[in-house]
Amino acid sequence: MIPVGDENPAHRPPLVTASLVVFCILVFVGQLALPGGLERSVWRFGLVPAVLTGEARLPPGLRAAPASLTLLTSMFLHGGVLHLVGNLLYLWVFGNNVEDRLGHLRYLLFYLAAGLAAAALQVALEPGSRLPMVGASGAVSGVLGAYVVLWPHARVLILLPFLPFFLPRIRAGWLLGCWFAMQLLGALAGPSELGGVAFWAHVGGFLFGVAIGLGCRARPVPGGPWGPRRRG
Repeated sequence: MIPVGDENPAHRPPLVTASLVVFCILVFVGQLALPGGLERSVWRFGLVPAVLTGEARLPPGLRAAPASLTLLTSMFLHGGVLHLVGNLLYLWVFGNNVEDRLGHLRYLLFYLAAGLAAAALQVALEPGSRLPMVGASGAVSGVLGAYVVLWPHARVLILLPFLPFFLPRIRAGWLLGCWFAMQLLGALAGPSELGGVAFWAHVGGFLFGVAIGLGCRARPVPGGPWGPRRRG
Protein backbone atom coordinates (compact mmCIF):
# COMPACT_ATOMS: atom_id res chain seq x y z
CA MET A 1 0.00 0.00 0.00
CA ILE A 2 1.52 3.27 -1.17
CA PRO A 3 0.18 6.50 0.41
CA VAL A 4 -0.30 9.28 -2.12
CA GLY A 5 -2.15 11.86 -0.03
CA ASP A 6 -4.42 12.44 2.94
CA GLU A 7 -7.66 14.24 3.69
CA ASN A 8 -6.18 16.26 6.54
CA PRO A 9 -5.54 19.86 5.46
CA ALA A 10 -2.74 21.85 7.08
CA HIS A 11 -2.96 25.55 7.80
CA ARG A 12 0.71 26.45 7.40
CA PRO A 13 2.93 25.81 4.39
CA PRO A 14 5.21 22.83 5.00
CA LEU A 15 8.42 24.80 4.57
CA VAL A 16 10.63 22.43 6.57
CA THR A 17 9.14 19.29 5.04
CA ALA A 18 9.65 20.66 1.54
CA SER A 19 13.19 21.74 2.41
CA LEU A 20 14.04 18.28 3.75
CA VAL A 21 12.71 16.68 0.58
CA VAL A 22 14.77 18.99 -1.63
CA PHE A 23 17.87 18.59 0.53
CA CYS A 24 17.70 14.78 0.42
CA ILE A 25 17.35 14.90 -3.36
CA LEU A 26 20.36 17.21 -3.68
CA VAL A 27 22.41 14.97 -1.39
CA PHE A 28 21.46 11.95 -3.51
CA VAL A 29 22.60 13.77 -6.67
CA GLY A 30 25.84 14.55 -4.84
CA GLN A 31 26.25 10.89 -3.95
CA LEU A 32 25.97 9.97 -7.61
CA ALA A 33 28.53 12.63 -8.54
CA LEU A 34 31.15 11.60 -5.98
CA PRO A 35 33.95 9.25 -7.07
CA GLY A 36 32.77 5.72 -6.39
CA GLY A 37 29.10 6.69 -6.60
CA LEU A 38 26.46 5.48 -4.19
CA GLU A 39 28.33 2.54 -2.72
CA ARG A 40 31.41 4.49 -1.72
CA SER A 41 29.41 7.43 -0.32
CA VAL A 42 27.34 5.05 1.81
CA TRP A 43 30.47 3.60 3.37
CA ARG A 44 32.14 6.98 3.85
CA PHE A 45 29.20 8.84 5.40
CA GLY A 46 26.84 6.09 6.55
CA LEU A 47 26.52 4.93 10.14
CA VAL A 48 28.30 1.63 10.79
CA PRO A 49 27.32 0.48 14.31
CA ALA A 50 30.52 -1.52 14.88
CA VAL A 51 32.62 1.53 13.97
CA LEU A 52 30.62 3.79 16.27
CA THR A 53 30.98 1.37 19.19
CA GLY A 54 34.69 0.86 18.52
CA GLU A 55 34.41 -2.82 17.58
CA ALA A 56 35.67 -2.23 14.05
CA ARG A 57 37.45 0.33 11.90
CA LEU A 58 36.95 1.43 8.35
CA PRO A 59 39.87 1.23 5.91
CA PRO A 60 41.74 4.57 5.73
CA GLY A 61 40.34 5.34 2.28
CA LEU A 62 36.77 5.23 3.57
CA ARG A 63 37.21 7.40 6.66
CA ALA A 64 35.59 10.64 5.60
CA ALA A 65 33.82 11.69 8.82
CA PRO A 66 34.09 10.98 12.55
CA ALA A 67 31.93 8.04 13.57
CA SER A 68 29.80 10.26 15.82
CA LEU A 69 29.06 12.65 12.94
CA THR A 70 27.67 9.80 10.83
CA LEU A 71 24.70 9.72 13.22
CA LEU A 72 23.65 12.89 11.41
CA THR A 73 25.04 12.45 7.90
CA SER A 74 23.49 9.00 7.51
CA MET A 75 19.99 10.51 7.80
CA PHE A 76 20.32 12.27 4.47
CA LEU A 77 21.94 9.51 2.40
CA HIS A 78 20.10 6.88 0.39
CA GLY A 79 21.12 3.66 -1.27
CA GLY A 80 19.08 3.96 -4.45
CA VAL A 81 16.24 5.73 -6.24
CA LEU A 82 13.47 3.55 -4.78
CA HIS A 83 14.91 3.97 -1.29
CA LEU A 84 14.88 7.74 -1.75
CA VAL A 85 11.43 7.99 -3.33
CA GLY A 86 9.80 5.73 -0.73
CA ASN A 87 11.12 7.73 2.21
CA LEU A 88 10.33 11.12 0.70
CA LEU A 89 6.83 10.08 -0.31
CA TYR A 90 5.95 9.13 3.26
CA LEU A 91 7.59 12.31 4.54
CA TRP A 92 5.63 14.49 2.12
CA VAL A 93 2.25 12.87 2.79
CA PHE A 94 2.47 12.85 6.59
CA GLY A 95 5.05 15.51 7.44
CA ASN A 96 3.00 18.60 6.59
CA ASN A 97 0.44 18.02 9.35
CA VAL A 98 3.06 17.26 11.99
CA GLU A 99 4.96 20.39 10.98
CA ASP A 100 1.72 22.36 11.15
CA ARG A 101 1.09 21.12 14.68
CA LEU A 102 4.62 21.61 16.04
CA GLY A 103 5.67 24.72 14.15
CA HIS A 104 8.62 24.95 11.79
CA LEU A 105 11.56 25.04 14.20
CA ARG A 106 10.22 22.50 16.68
CA TYR A 107 9.35 20.20 13.79
CA LEU A 108 12.91 20.36 12.45
CA LEU A 109 14.32 19.60 15.90
CA PHE A 110 11.80 16.78 16.30
CA TYR A 111 12.77 15.31 12.91
CA LEU A 112 16.47 15.29 13.76
CA ALA A 113 15.84 13.91 17.25
CA ALA A 114 13.68 11.12 15.81
CA GLY A 115 16.52 10.17 13.46
CA LEU A 116 18.97 10.08 16.35
CA ALA A 117 16.58 8.01 18.49
CA ALA A 118 16.14 5.57 15.62
CA ALA A 119 19.89 5.18 15.15
CA ALA A 120 20.44 4.82 18.90
CA LEU A 121 18.06 1.87 19.18
CA GLN A 122 19.54 0.14 16.14
CA VAL A 123 23.09 0.54 17.48
CA ALA A 124 22.07 -0.50 21.00
CA LEU A 125 20.50 -3.75 19.79
CA GLU A 126 23.03 -4.56 17.05
CA PRO A 127 26.28 -2.92 18.22
CA GLY A 128 28.46 -5.29 16.24
CA SER A 129 26.77 -4.78 12.88
CA ARG A 130 29.23 -3.98 10.11
CA LEU A 131 26.63 -2.85 7.59
CA PRO A 132 26.31 0.91 6.99
CA MET A 133 22.97 2.45 7.91
CA VAL A 134 21.65 5.18 5.63
CA GLY A 135 18.33 6.77 4.86
CA ALA A 136 15.71 9.15 6.19
CA SER A 137 13.49 6.27 7.28
CA GLY A 138 14.34 6.52 10.98
CA ALA A 139 13.38 10.19 11.13
CA VAL A 140 10.38 9.64 8.86
CA SER A 141 9.25 6.83 11.18
CA GLY A 142 9.14 9.43 13.94
CA VAL A 143 6.85 11.56 11.78
CA LEU A 144 4.57 8.55 11.24
CA GLY A 145 4.45 7.82 14.97
CA ALA A 146 3.42 11.38 15.80
CA TYR A 147 0.84 11.42 12.99
CA VAL A 148 -0.89 8.22 14.03
CA VAL A 149 -1.33 9.51 17.59
CA LEU A 150 -2.59 12.95 16.57
CA TRP A 151 -4.79 11.98 13.62
CA PRO A 152 -5.63 8.26 13.84
CA HIS A 153 -8.96 8.76 12.03
CA ALA A 154 -7.61 10.88 9.16
CA ARG A 155 -8.29 9.32 5.78
CA VAL A 156 -5.25 8.42 3.70
CA LEU A 157 -5.42 7.82 -0.04
CA ILE A 158 -3.44 4.75 -0.99
CA LEU A 159 -2.36 3.28 -4.29
CA LEU A 160 -2.45 -0.49 -4.67
CA PRO A 161 0.25 -1.41 -7.21
CA PHE A 162 -1.75 -4.28 -8.65
CA LEU A 163 -4.76 -1.95 -9.17
CA PRO A 164 -3.09 1.24 -10.39
CA PHE A 165 -6.32 3.14 -11.00
CA PHE A 166 -7.98 2.27 -7.70
CA LEU A 167 -7.32 4.76 -4.89
CA PRO A 168 -9.10 3.59 -1.74
CA ARG A 169 -9.18 5.62 1.46
CA ILE A 170 -8.07 4.03 4.71
CA ARG A 171 -7.76 5.41 8.22
CA ALA A 172 -4.26 6.45 9.21
CA GLY A 173 -4.49 4.29 12.33
CA TRP A 174 -4.96 1.15 10.27
CA LEU A 175 -2.36 2.01 7.65
CA LEU A 176 0.40 3.13 9.99
CA GLY A 177 -0.46 0.47 12.56
CA CYS A 178 0.05 -2.22 9.91
CA TRP A 179 3.25 -0.50 8.78
CA PHE A 180 4.63 -0.53 12.33
CA ALA A 181 3.65 -4.18 12.82
CA MET A 182 5.61 -5.08 9.69
CA GLN A 183 8.68 -3.22 10.95
CA LEU A 184 8.48 -4.92 14.35
CA LEU A 185 8.13 -8.35 12.78
CA GLY A 186 11.08 -7.62 10.52
CA ALA A 187 13.17 -6.57 13.51
CA LEU A 188 12.27 -9.70 15.48
CA ALA A 189 12.98 -11.95 12.49
CA GLY A 190 16.74 -11.53 12.72
CA PRO A 191 19.70 -9.14 12.50
CA SER A 192 19.87 -6.50 9.80
CA GLU A 193 22.66 -8.41 8.02
CA LEU A 194 20.07 -10.97 6.91
CA GLY A 195 17.82 -8.58 5.04
CA GLY A 196 19.82 -5.39 4.79
CA VAL A 197 17.10 -3.30 6.48
CA ALA A 198 17.60 -1.57 9.83
CA PHE A 199 14.15 -2.46 11.17
CA TRP A 200 15.00 -1.54 14.76
CA ALA A 201 15.72 2.00 13.58
CA HIS A 202 12.20 2.18 12.16
CA VAL A 203 10.79 0.88 15.43
CA GLY A 204 12.83 3.33 17.49
CA GLY A 205 11.90 6.33 15.38
CA PHE A 206 8.22 5.41 15.40
CA LEU A 207 8.08 4.98 19.19
CA PHE A 208 9.85 8.30 19.65
CA GLY A 209 7.23 9.94 17.44
CA VAL A 210 4.43 8.29 19.40
CA ALA A 211 5.86 9.72 22.62
CA ILE A 212 6.03 13.22 21.15
CA GLY A 213 2.52 12.85 19.73
CA LEU A 214 1.16 11.89 23.13
CA GLY A 215 2.83 14.98 24.58
CA CYS A 216 1.15 17.13 21.94
CA ARG A 217 -2.24 15.58 22.69
CA ALA A 218 -1.82 16.54 26.33
CA ARG A 219 -1.53 20.18 25.20
CA PRO A 220 -4.27 20.57 22.55
CA VAL A 221 -4.31 23.56 20.23
CA PRO A 222 -7.41 25.79 20.05
CA GLY A 223 -10.14 23.96 18.17
CA GLY A 224 -8.69 20.53 18.90
CA PRO A 225 -6.39 18.47 16.66
CA TRP A 226 -8.68 19.09 13.67
CA GLY A 227 -9.19 22.79 14.38
CA PRO A 228 -7.31 25.89 13.25
CA ARG A 229 -3.69 26.36 14.26
CA ARG A 230 -1.99 29.52 15.38
CA ARG A 231 0.33 31.03 12.83
CA GLY A 232 3.85 32.03 13.73
